Amino acid sequence: MSTKQEEIFQATFDVPAKVKLTLKKHMLHVEGPLGKTYKNFKKIPVGLEVKDNKVTITAVNSRKKYHAIANTALSIIRTLCDGVLTGYTIKMKIVYAHFPITVKTKDKLVLVENFQGERAPRTAKIHGTTKVTSKGDEVVVSGPVLQHVTQTAAEIQSNTKVKNKDHRVFLDGIYQFYKEKGIEK
Repeated sequence: MSTKQEEIFQATFDVPAKVKLTLKKHMLHVEGPLGKTYKNFKKIPVGLEVKDNKVTITAVNSRKKYHAIANTALSIIRTLCDGVLTGYTIKMKIVYAHFPITVKTKDKLVLVENFQGERAPRTAKIHGTTKVTSKGDEVVVSGPVLQHVTQTAAEIQSNTKVKNKDHRVFLDGIYQFYKEKGIEK
């Protein structure tokens, strides 16, 4: 092998038994016991092939950058497969000093009522098939797609941020304190 020849990175991933993957052009559809989801790989420069319950990912070039992108695509596919098999859960704690905060869900929205005595509720969007439940002073966000679960939790936390006051004194809000793989029953 001469020094000018370079290897192109290629990795294979064995799809778990209960998960079904289909690839149509650049759309990867993932279906499992907890639900189904999809991911668009059009803007991710990798070669994808689904064959015999295996996914083959090929980098488009031999440079380190494309090697890293191919590994990222592999990680995304693993996360999607784990999600439809076990799901993801994030627990959040409701913290208040004076005005008791109540959290309700309505359609695809999370309503945070009585935050710092405000009359209008603060709202956060629920992404995808994520479920949000409130138990006492805890809010549990769970679902099969990690991206949707974390985005929903992030919106809840950022929408209950105290503005124009000292954050060391005014600690009211809803904060993430626990994250795990698997859906809590």
